[in-house]
Amino acid sequence: MIRLDDLLKRLGWVESGGQAKVFIQDGQVSVNGQTETRRRKQLFVGDLIECLGQEFELESSFFDCY
Repeated sequence: MIRLDDLLKRLGWVESGGQAKVFIQDGQVSVNGQTETRRRKQLFVGDLIECLGQEFELESSFFDCY
């Protein structure tokens, strides 16, 4: 499990937590096809995250890297 804002930072899609907050609050991020405006949204294995034309499916192997 990881928070949405933390994932965006770890993926390098945003440079800071502040930037993640703006992207999320502006509706530029979706989780499983639904616009998500909660930056502390908990994500789970299998969730599909989209932001600025990029997609990422959260897999269990992601957590092995951190």
